[in-house]
Amino acid sequence: MEIHRCGWCKGDPLYEAYHDTEWGVPVKDDTRLFEFLMLETFQAGLSWITILKKRENFRAAFDSFDYSKIAAYGPADVERLLMDSGIVRNRLKILATISNAQAFIKIREEFGSFSQYIWGFVDHKPIRNSLEHYKNAPSSTRLSDSLSKDLKKRGFKFVGSTVVYAHMQATGMVNDHEIDCFRYDEV
Repeated sequence: MEIHRCGWCKGDPLYEAYHDTEWGVPVKDDTRLFEFLMLETFQAGLSWITILKKRENFRAAFDSFDYSKIAAYGPADVERLLMDSGIVRNRLKILATISNAQAFIKIREEFGSFSQYIWGFVDHKPIRNSLEHYKNAPSSTRLSDSLSKDLKKRGFKFVGSTVVYAHMQATGMVNDHEIDCFRYDEV
């Protein structure tokens, strides 16, 4: 018997594996939260599959998403990254990633962890939506508007409401699996 997956991932083995094992699973680990936020930042204006295909290249280029190391990147690192054909070579997004790592560290200092901060926006438990079809999922909500505004106030860049909502979906803050998807009840 064939399992039912959300329609957005069907047909691509990499997409299906990501959907089946990661998307929508609650993430509380700060390094993983930073990874998803960083990748969502680079995804702005591009398709998620483009970023997913380059994920391991991003991991190698950005010190395994170590926000402490990225926060200390200087001009030589920016130039190195701009020469790396394995990632999205966008100067503004690279610079944003560095400043986002610095802002990420400040939030950790204030709240004890980035997880404590960001999950506080959903009362530390996932919002469970009831989507019959993935195309009915919003691209942003009042909550993602509020979180986006707060992140920007704290110095983050490339964190518009749509990017933030995608981050919330990816990290399980909101469950937007289709209700008949096999992952809906699992996450």
